[in-house]
Amino acid sequence: MNLVTAYFRDLYRATISGWNRFWFTPADVATLALIRILGGAMLLYTHAVWTIGLEDFFGANSWISPEAARGLQPNDNFVWSYFWLIHSRGALWAAHIAALVVFALLTLGLFTRVMSVLALLITVAYVNRVPSAQFGLDQINVVLAMYLMIGPSGAAYSLDRLWARRREGRGAPAIVPPSVSANLAIRLMQVHMCVIYFFAGVAKQQGETWWVGDALWGAIANLEYQSLDVTWLAKWPVLLAIMTHVTVYWELSFCVLVWPRLTRPLVLALAVPLHLGIAFCMGMVTFGLVMLIGCLSFVPPALVRRLIERRDLSVDYAADQDRAGEDRLAETLPLSQVAGRRHRDARFATSRKQSG
Repeated sequence: MNLVTAYFRDLYRATISGWNRFWFTPADVATLALIRILGGAMLLYTHAVWTIGLEDFFGANSWISPEAARGLQPNDNFVWSYFWLIHSRGALWAAHIAALVVFALLTLGLFTRVMSVLALLITVAYVNRVPSAQFGLDQINVVLAMYLMIGPSGAAYSLDRLWARRREGRGAPAIVPPSVSANLAIRLMQVHMCVIYFFAGVAKQQGETWWVGDALWGAIANLEYQSLDVTWLAKWPVLLAIMTHVTVYWELSFCVLVWPRLTRPLVLALAVPLHLGIAFCMGMVTFGLVMLIGCLSFVPPALVRRLIERRDLSVDYAADQDRAGEDRLAETLPLSQVAGRRHRDARFATSRKQSG
């Protein structure tokens, strides 16, 4: 009985430890900042498009009245949108321009904390006002805006960071310290992307064409969505069937294979042709691109920094890890021991510098 009790005790401790490492380990903000730039630009573009027919969709005399729009919702008592309060043409245009300014500031990373909250509220307001025009793009926009609000998305590659370094002077660190909230935001994005792909694959099981391998042909042969003519694939039915089944298998297995380091590059590499195919062959460019932006949550921050900053960051990261390890050790050791360790480290660093 003691062995059984010890086993479950160790299993419980390992589970709790793994859970805490997954969600609450401090992480570099680089990946989250890149998603802020690309996601903010997508929010700016997709809402700027509404400018073309703003009054037709959102005005007091729009094609779908506010009352009808609320009636289209599953439960109109919980559908929030500040457009319900706008009744004049001038107020509508003022609100729309203000929304575009918010998205632009989020992309640039100025007052990012405030702009990220406003961006989420604005995105939800637009979606709820025109439910008949809503599709996957709007849903992923809301997802990205929500998680950008949780983490410090403006801590890197932003005007906020530039402003902070100017205030701190030359002594400001080149890299922002790792953040728990940055890791939490990225983890939520990752889990959400896994859920999206898994249920997309499950939903495809209800369609007979996905079982027999004809689904992709039905999509690319549909003139309503066709932007790039690839009907020549009709001469290659086996290839179409393979692509159809690979799509389903990829979506169903994404939530499993994207986590191991060995299979992650392959899974993410397959996402590129899949979503670019949707973008350029079916005319849904914004949807294909926004899904790839979501997939960026699985890209390591070190790779993001290497690609953007184009310099060797190993020394900076080693220093950050040393400081983080020292801080974690300080939480468990008595103050006298911590002071002693730091004094010895300082003497060792001094002796090395003098000998060099």
